[in-house]
Amino acid sequence: MRFRRPVNGHRWACGLVLLGLLVWWIDAQSEKEIALVIGEPYEDMRQRSSASIASAIPAEVSFNIPKSDARLRFVDPKFGFVTPAARFFAIFYRDDRIGSVRMSPQIEPLLLDDILKVALDLQEQWRQGGWVPTLPNEFPPIADTPQWRVNLRDVRRGGTTYWQAGDQYQVMMVVHRFKDYRHPTQERYLITLGIGKPWVKP
Repeated sequence: MRFRRPVNGHRWACGLVLLGLLVWWIDAQSEKEIALVIGEPYEDMRQRSSASIASAIPAEVSFNIPKSDARLRFVDPKFGFVTPAARFFAIFYRDDRIGSVRMSPQIEPLLLDDILKVALDLQEQWRQGGWVPTLPNEFPPIADTPQWRVNLRDVRRGGTTYWQAGDQYQVMMVVHRFKDYRHPTQERYLITLGIGKPWVKP
C-alpha cells in the first residue's frame, strides 16, 4: 500500500512560515515611536508606543530609554508634534508618571543644512500647534540666516531657544557643534531637546 505525501499540509506550513517572516520584516522596517504626553501614567505611554521600553520602578524617580531608535510623538490633542527618529532618548518619571523627556532627534550628527531643516520643521510644528517662544529677545527662535549660521559654527556659542504651550509644557532646543570622529573633516551638529512642565518663566 502506498501513502500519499501530505502535500497540502506541507504547503500550508510553508505558507505560515513565509507569512511570519513577512510580518517580521514589515515590523522591522517600520519606524518605532514613543507616544506620550507629560504628566500621564508611565504605563499608558508603554501601551501606546510601538517601541519597546522597560516598565517603571514603582514609587521611584528614575528614567528609561527605548530599546531601539524611535521617534517621539507628543500626543497632546492641541499641542502635539512629531520628531525624527532618535538614538539618544530618555524618559524621566516620578511615582509612575512621566515628568520630562530629554532626547536628540536624529540618528547621528548632521551637517549644518540638515540640522537646520530639523530645527525649523520642529519650530514650525510648535508654531502651528499654538506653542509660542519663551523670552524671544534673549532666546530667539532658530532661523536659517547668515548670522545664525555663524553662531552655530562657533563651538562656544551654538543656539538655544525655548517654546511654551500655555502653562502646560515647555521645550528647550539646543543646537551645537559636535566633533564626530567618523567624519573628522566635516562640521557636524546635534540638537538636544528637553520637554517638561514650564521651568523658564516668560
